[in-house]
Amino acid sequence: MSQLVQIEVPDDVAMAMQKDPSEVAKEMRLAAAAKWYEMGMLSQEKAAEVAGLSRAAFLYELARFGVSPFQETASEILEAVKTSGA
Repeated sequence: MSQLVQIEVPDDVAMAMQKDPSEVAKEMRLAAAAKWYEMGMLSQEKAAEVAGLSRAAFLYELARFGVSPFQETASEILEAVKTSGA
């Protein structure tokens, strides 16, 4: 099941983005999914679903938004390795 969410956007937004309204909507879905993933609110799988993309395509798009595909920082990973004794 899914929900329809409508967002009102000023007419000049599509013009400023040089996109048609359907492309603006697609970009908004992707931007929201990327941000929610970055904040840890959604998994990669769910964020890709929100964006309407495969997981691989979503990971590719994360780079465009400057979002790491990893939810742990390098220091968190190093700390986990140290505490696990590996």
